[in-house]
Amino acid sequence: MFRRVLIANRGEIAVRVIRACRELGVETVAVFSEADRTALHVKEADYAYPIGPAPSKESYLVIDNILEAARRSGAEAIHPGYGFLAENAEFSHRCKEAGIAFIGPAAAAIRAMGDKVAARALMQKARVPVVPGSGGTLDTVEEVIATCDHIGYPVMLKAAAGGGGKGMRLVQTADELHSALRAVRSEAKSSFGDDRMYVEKYVTKPRHVEVQVMADTYGNTVHLFERECSIQRRHQKVIEESPSPVVSDRMRATMGQVAVQAAKAVNYVGAGTIEFLVDADRNFYFLEMNTRIQVEHPITEMVTGVDLVKTQIEVAAGKALPFRQEDLTTRGHAIECRVYAEDPYNKFFPSPGKILFLQAPGGIGIRDDTGVYEGYEVSVYYDPLISKLVAWGSTRDEAICRMRRALAEYSVHGLVTNLAFHRWVLQHPRFLAGDYDTNFIAQEFHGLTDTAVPFLKEAALAAAVLAKRDHEMEHAARRTQFGSGRPRGSLWKNAARRGAVHE
Repeated sequence: MFRRVLIANRGEIAVRVIRACRELGVETVAVFSEADRTALHVKEADYAYPIGPAPSKESYLVIDNILEAARRSGAEAIHPGYGFLAENAEFSHRCKEAGIAFIGPAAAAIRAMGDKVAARALMQKARVPVVPGSGGTLDTVEEVIATCDHIGYPVMLKAAAGGGGKGMRLVQTADELHSALRAVRSEAKSSFGDDRMYVEKYVTKPRHVEVQVMADTYGNTVHLFERECSIQRRHQKVIEESPSPVVSDRMRATMGQVAVQAAKAVNYVGAGTIEFLVDADRNFYFLEMNTRIQVEHPITEMVTGVDLVKTQIEVAAGKALPFRQEDLTTRGHAIECRVYAEDPYNKFFPSPGKILFLQAPGGIGIRDDTGVYEGYEVSVYYDPLISKLVAWGSTRDEAICRMRRALAEYSVHGLVTNLAFHRWVLQHPRFLAGDYDTNFIAQEFHGLTDTAVPFLKEAALAAAVLAKRDHEMEHAARRTQFGSGRPRGSLWKNAARRGAVHE
């Protein structure tokens, strides 16, 4: 096992990796930008090193800075988390060159699955079903038009190097094609530095179902069943659950086998996810592979009992998987809600700011993976994720009831969150019936009103009272220390003289 691991990330995933390392008896190294000096992952790690200014392109995305921190700290391995450099083949390669273990797949596997067009071709060769589409990238407008006419509308325009919901546009008719093509190429160029694109047939009433895979260096590859990720906003997942309400036992076994085939096709090692689109007739098609741990991995952990992050670390350290496929089963049902600092009353605009009061839910079956704390400032520079709230129950109905209870207990003051949106979804008849697809939010959510959320005025008043109290306490503290206009000496000594400090 490694002696010391550096986490090349921030927020809740960095805290999650630190906890896994601590259980394994491994020391941890945090890295932080200037904006993250007081972040929770910095406080929790054994060591912490600065890596640059607040913008991620000057800190968390600078490979040289990360490797220098690893060298200075004596870290033997690097865990990339998700996002930032997690799926960067060059980073994986540079770690290997530096003699540092990369807790993730080899550069070749990342490259093979990072280019969506190449991945489609590779999956077809491995006899994995893919969505009908162009055979490769399309360079001219004429090629795009001809392909769309051949496939038939509606179609999806996609960036070859895309991911995270970026570089994608749904085109319903030929009249929309030119503007959508310009938008996709522009977004792909700015986000990935690569404006190559391809076309896929749009799957009607699509559900987004993904399968967790895990593989070691000894040729053992298993799947850990599926997650339903169809509650999405602008192609970004918001709520996930496992198992999927639409997947039968037979379909689950088939999808799992196909996911293992896909991972083996690129000699995959570590934790990864094979994402599928499922149509209205329950046919499934390969969408892409995420060559990293997923944001929504906790729901798989809750239903399987497997610590995916610890297993990742152990596999990277050279250990074999501690289980075989026949050892893996699921128990119960789990749901995850991503709690963001964003305003569901105002088109989900980001709502950065200081958390004045924070009360996270607890109790049986509840897990809250977070990277914030009361008094923490949610930065404008990064994803405004506050936490991933997970509820487990012996049945789907029980998991939903527990999540409703947890959402009612969750209280954040000082900024606006999307908790009200989650409460709305967890009461919607289509969600309760499991009858939804990736168009659910676009079709059903038309904004919130004050009456949609109980006690809204009371919550706003409480936030104002807390803000005033904090201001008065801070002012009183300054007066106590400097009220006479001259220094009052050590606060520790003054407290001791008043008898406030006891041996």
